[in-house]
Amino acid sequence: MKQTAIFGPFFAMMLLTLIVWVYMYIRRIRFITNNNISSRDLAVPGELARLSPPEVSNPSENLKNLFEMPVLFYALVLYLFVTDQVDAANMGAAWTFVAFRALHSAVHCTINLIMLRFYLYLISSVALWFIAFRAAHSYLGT
Repeated sequence: MKQTAIFGPFFAMMLLTLIVWVYMYIRRIRFITNNNISSRDLAVPGELARLSPPEVSNPSENLKNLFEMPVLFYALVLYLFVTDQVDAANMGAAWTFVAFRALHSAVHCTINLIMLRFYLYLISSVALWFIAFRAAHSYLGT
């Protein structure tokens, strides 16, 4: 398998982060504009979060989530590439991680059904830990 193939899910994850970031700002700017929130209010730490309804705060929370477990994903992708461990199993797990993170973001930013979000997060996390354990096993086995 071509080692650079792993950068497909890598850049797809970055694209997801960009999409959520843009969506978050669209929701925030619309909320601030429609509610005539002053710059003075925005300068108070946590005030925008306190004033924001879920349809405004959830995309922001989701963007924060995209800098938690996905950071491990990025590191693992780079590790797999550098150590020539890109194979069908890791590619499948990487795309599974990205797909379920995208579904998680879609749910979190819209309907926010907590249990559905949890299961999507769980599946993506299992895919990520699968990659991590395979990489560690390979490292420890050498």
